[in-house]
Amino acid sequence: MIYSEVNLEVRYYETDQMGVVHHSNYIRYFECARNNMMLQMGYPIEKCEEDGVFTPIVSVECKYHHPAKMGDKLKCVAIVEKAPLAKLFIKQAVYNQYNVLCADGIVVLGFIDKVSGRPIRCPDILSKMIEQHIND
Repeated sequence: MIYSEVNLEVRYYETDQMGVVHHSNYIRYFECARNNMMLQMGYPIEKCEEDGVFTPIVSVECKYHHPAKMGDKLKCVAIVEKAPLAKLFIKQAVYNQYNVLCADGIVVLGFIDKVSGRPIRCPDILSKMIEQHIND
């Protein structure tokens, strides 16, 4: 299993008039955790794109459990449990400073050849890195 987390503080512009985080921001928090995971594995998303592969989001599932609020300190988590073939499934979660689950879900990434625009399998370098981290 690959586990990565990043800590963020809720900013004013992410909230509504009641000081509650707008639902759309959880998708951004998920992205922060995913990007951090790729960086920790040694293959940041920018490198993947330089290597000619885009990683579009195929689907996002997000369940809301407890509202995050202005000033909360969030722990944003990304977990990968198996190496990808054509798609990468990433479990995601956001917790507040009291370790209360605010939202969780699954993000599915695909892989697109930068030149042709056609779907491809996961790049070997990324697949091998994920397998190595899962087996550690």
